[in-house]
Amino acid sequence: MLNATSSQTNITVGQQKRGILEIVLFSAPITVPCCFFLFINWTMLFTLRSKLVFRETSRYILLFNLLFADTVQMALSQLMYLLAACRVKLTYPVCGVLVMFTFLTTAISPLTLVLMSLERYVAVCYPLRHATIITIRNTAVAITVVWSFSSLNILTQVILLLDFPFEDMESLQMETFCTTENMLLGRMSDDYEKAFAYFVFVSAGVAVTSSYIGVILAARSASTDKASAHKARNTLLLHLVQLGLSLSSTIYIPVVIAISKVTDRLSIFRIQSFLYVCIILFPRCLSALIYGIRDQTIRSNLKYHLCCRQLSIIPAKAEVSP
Repeated sequence: MLNATSSQTNITVGQQKRGILEIVLFSAPITVPCCFFLFINWTMLFTLRSKLVFRETSRYILLFNLLFADTVQMALSQLMYLLAACRVKLTYPVCGVLVMFTFLTTAISPLTLVLMSLERYVAVCYPLRHATIITIRNTAVAITVVWSFSSLNILTQVILLLDFPFEDMESLQMETFCTTENMLLGRMSDDYEKAFAYFVFVSAGVAVTSSYIGVILAARSASTDKASAHKARNTLLLHLVQLGLSLSSTIYIPVVIAISKVTDRLSIFRIQSFLYVCIILFPRCLSALIYGIRDQTIRSNLKYHLCCRQLSIIPAKAEVSP
């Protein structure tokens, strides 16, 4: 009897160790890149608060807002992934808070890209009025409007969730893992989220594309600074790429579902992990990589902070590229 009990205990311990090993092996390929991306983003955020030129320039303030939203969204996505990998099931209220913050930051990123595109459009097409239109106060008002609009979406989602009959449930404990899809309870909530996402991305796409076309037309004018217009055009083109990558995150779940019907479980997990890094995580770090490399002022200061301040002292005055 004692030997049987001991054998059963050893089997249970062995299963637990294999379960932990599987979690570590499956989570590491995603967690490691995510930690690297988060480190880059947080360093970039710190860099954008380290100098007066960053704190008092509208386009750097907008970049900080974009990076902050992307970083928070990346951290929340990774947290929910790790909870699912560890087979931790939350209650509906706790999961709802995480998902609502995810919805909030998801809308802020494309809307901030619109503001950044409009700022470049004004800089090229109305250079004499740029300092009057794009002020610190106006930038703060625009960012406040973006956050208020996104918060209004969250309020609408909460109101739609109140119609769900939670009182008929025996427990608020979720039967599945915490994901955005599992918190869209009811057809109306799901349809609203899709409609809002399509509206935001289509509107942002039209605004950024219009700014890009406006800059191209302005570049043909004899009175326009050709070098400035060329740089602004490239910047707006990158904004379109960023917007497209952000939009690609909406196809993540449908692609995974389609792949799950034609392949085995292990292959599904590998493909899902690869898509998660490429579609969900990488676009959130793209802004830091783009501006950290292209902008001379940011590049020198970012390199300084990434190297733990071991480089020579950064000159107080640096060239600010448009």
